[in-house]
Amino acid sequence: MTTVLANRTTRRRSVAFTVLVAATLVMMAFSSNPFVRDFQSGIGFAFRPIQGALDGVAGAVASIATSLTEIDRLRVDNDALRRENERLTTENAQVEEIRRENEQLTGLLQLRAGFEYQTVAAPVIARESSEFRRVVVLGKGTNDGIALGDVAIATGGALAGRVIEVGPDSATVVLLTDATSTVIGQLMKTAATGQVVGQLGGVLVMGQIDASERIDLGDEVVTAGIELGGGVRSPYPKGLLIGQVIDVSRDANAVVQTAYLQPTANLDKLESLLVILDYHGGLPPVEQQPVPCGSAHGTLPEGEQPCYTPTRKP
Repeated sequence: MTTVLANRTTRRRSVAFTVLVAATLVMMAFSSNPFVRDFQSGIGFAFRPIQGALDGVAGAVASIATSLTEIDRLRVDNDALRRENERLTTENAQVEEIRRENEQLTGLLQLRAGFEYQTVAAPVIARESSEFRRVVVLGKGTNDGIALGDVAIATGGALAGRVIEVGPDSATVVLLTDATSTVIGQLMKTAATGQVVGQLGGVLVMGQIDASERIDLGDEVVTAGIELGGGVRSPYPKGLLIGQVIDVSRDANAVVQTAYLQPTANLDKLESLLVILDYHGGLPPVEQQPVPCGSAHGTLPEGEQPCYTPTRKP
């Protein structure tokens, strides 16, 4: 039985092979016919535009797919570059901020090294610049030796203001431009004095200057540091820069004139200040206050306690 099936399978394969060979020979003979070749050429020519269009569509589709892939890659690359650029921009801003802060601190330390007074550097941690007040808050207080009335100076030895409130770790400084601020200023060129009053607009007004004194634009004004009678000291040390003359108002019939000053320090952008710790303005302590000469207390040994001669009021 198995032999019979094997013979049948063999015969089927032989028949199929013979049929295929015969069909191949027929097709070869048929394709070599000139009429058939002409027919094939005609069909190819007729469908050539369609084939070209299909090839074009296929190429366009492939090109679009390639473009989309390239656009997506460029978008990813652009996002990466944008993030890198933002990182570098942030780092550059941080470096610039650190450099600027270092320059300010270096200037303050250099000023401190050449200053005759004991000082402490303090950062500005808050500010108030309203239509009524011009004050800053420092990040140091009594724990660092700062006391009420201490003078604050900026880079370059420019006067900034005075401490009006103080706590253990903070101190409030009223600035020169505050309307409540008053300083006796002195023109460096002529030594003429006047009263410098703060203005909220940022310009200082120096009034009560003798009209006979010559004032030129650009003249520097410093603290006068005048010692008053009875042992009263100026609230500010002598020689601190206040500002520069930017305008002068003269009245031919007046005995005084007024100068307008641009503050030396940029008081709206203070970041650190030096606070003078060992200058004490105003009245000295009771044991150091002078007494009238000729009184019982005026007979103390020379140098222990000075005396002054009272002037009679008219």
